[in-house]
Amino acid sequence: MIDQTAPQIFTATSFYSLAGVAAIAFIATTGANTLLPKNARWQDRYTFIWLAFDAMIHFSFEGSFLYLSTFGRSVNTSLGPFAELWKEYTRADARWGVSDPTVVSLEILTVLGAAPMCCYILKQLVNDDPARHYWLVVLSTAELYGGWMTFCPEWLTGSPSLDTSNPLYLWVYLVFMNVIWVVIPLWLMVDSFGHIAGSLRLAQANARAKKN
Repeated sequence: MIDQTAPQIFTATSFYSLAGVAAIAFIATTGANTLLPKNARWQDRYTFIWLAFDAMIHFSFEGSFLYLSTFGRSVNTSLGPFAELWKEYTRADARWGVSDPTVVSLEILTVLGAAPMCCYILKQLVNDDPARHYWLVVLSTAELYGGWMTFCPEWLTGSPSLDTSNPLYLWVYLVFMNVIWVVIPLWLMVDSFGHIAGSLRLAQANARAKKN
């Protein structure tokens, strides 16, 4: 017999929130297929998809969080679709509902800094500007720092705000929704390092050849 008093884990809000993320990923993929040449490197194609996805998540989801968490507001006391979305996430991490100053500070940098940088790098990518690799390293470093400062203070205090009691909260909200901002920036840094280091070594070799 089903316990009618047990809290429902996967709700309609859960579905619509995850569907929104999937829709953004679809738009990002469509953008890559439309704006990049057919012979673009697979690395550049996936970089485009990530940057477009990253920018849209920052501007829409995290932008709404920033609006709901500044000037005396908080997610827990707000109404509307985005408030419900963030209330869903606060079931896994309560800090997002109470305008935690560390979280809000990081989101200010993310929405006002990282998101516009994503758009700038997308423009460079479409124009095949190799200077994008420098900015990819800057962006990726910022993303990794943001993730570290989001969770390290919480871990050091025993994670009192995190709820890992079920797979949805632990593996989808806390792990998947945050680890992708670790794994992908690390991959981008490795790829861009190869381009930057290779170009510098080639320039150095050419300079030595001219001296000889």
